[in-house]
Amino acid sequence: MTTGAAPATRDVHDLEREAAAALAEARDLVNAPRVAGGRARHRAALDRAIGLADAVLAATDEPKTVRRVRTTLLAALVARAEDARHGAAQLSLGAQRAPTREACDDGWLRVEEIVAVAEASAHAAADVARALATAAAQRRGRDAAAAASAARRLVNERNHAYTFHADPGFSFGEGWYVVAAAVLSGVDVQLVPGQPQEAQALRFLRDAGALGQLRPHRPRPRANKQLTEIVARAFRADPDGAQHRLRAAFLGEPSVAAEVAAWADRALDSVSPGRKVLLWVRHASHDAHRNTAYPELVELSRSARAASLIPVLVGDALRGGEVPAGAVDLTLFWKQPRFQGEDMRRAQLQLFEHLRAAHGLVGQVGVTTAGMDGPALMGLPTMYLTDAPNVRMREWVGAVPGYLEVVRDDHSPALLDETLRRWAEPR
Repeated sequence: MTTGAAPATRDVHDLEREAAAALAEARDLVNAPRVAGGRARHRAALDRAIGLADAVLAATDEPKTVRRVRTTLLAALVARAEDARHGAAQLSLGAQRAPTREACDDGWLRVEEIVAVAEASAHAAADVARALATAAAQRRGRDAAAAASAARRLVNERNHAYTFHADPGFSFGEGWYVVAAAVLSGVDVQLVPGQPQEAQALRFLRDAGALGQLRPHRPRPRANKQLTEIVARAFRADPDGAQHRLRAAFLGEPSVAAEVAAWADRALDSVSPGRKVLLWVRHASHDAHRNTAYPELVELSRSARAASLIPVLVGDALRGGEVPAGAVDLTLFWKQPRFQGEDMRRAQLQLFEHLRAAHGLVGQVGVTTAGMDGPALMGLPTMYLTDAPNVRMREWVGAVPGYLEVVRDDHSPALLDETLRRWAEPR
């Protein structure tokens, strides 16, 4: 070796040691991923190890050095492919759960970018493994390829469908969102097979003309929280047209079955004629803080009567006290046999339609509960009560005709009274 080559050789060895040290640092960090910023530091260390190893290979062809550095480089490339697979899997979960379609699609674009990193790392690892030409190197190259394949599979298996839950443990009212979005925007729908109300869900999809959007069930569907925004877009574009399409899809022809009308007529047989308002009762384990408070229900009933409206209680069973004075109790109507058959969803909506057409129903009030939203989409004036602005449901305010959000504050009682009085006015 010439005298002038010695400093360069020493520099190459320094780079080699730094590459090995960076790889060791990356390994330490991945074994302690909960360290603040650990993942980002792990990736930076891998990038540094790969860059230093490439610099050594560009600077020397000394066989022993080249072999050592290629071993370091291969390990770093495999680690980067596996890290990219992990990152793509984590981000894909967040992307699929995003609250809007745009955020979901943006997230998946980022997943694609990370998958490309995994694939590029795997290709480079294969080249290094071939150059090393050992069984161990070949195994490591296959590890990188497997990581890249798993990452690509995340993208290939992306699920665009929204789940129509047929398990009574889920929100029944979300079915209105799923089918409304299918009818108005053609979104894909899936059902979890074998659930208790699968036949009823299939019947509603068929009756609504949305069976063509049904897809086989796959894991990781889109988040149903996106559906209110999808429905709102259709209403903003054509409020009357969207409502007309949903009424036809939800109610069918004739719009009210004779048995449904007869049930409602019997239930209200002893009730005085007059305009009526639905007061929704919610009691659920999910988001229990949103459940109906009995004192508020009593006050809403009083306000309705003060506006010359007859309050009709619907929804879950009443808790905390007796039926408020002057109110009609139709809670748990949905548990009646007539509303539990295969056509249960359409039958329940037809009940509200008959109450509106034949019994003077003019609107509905309640805490944020999805049960209200089927009638709201069909045009029943709606006020939902909430402690804070509801990001998801506010999409419908100003889009779905007659849909109002009432945030509880010092001004909300006056707003409620004013709206109830307006609903009570002759039309």
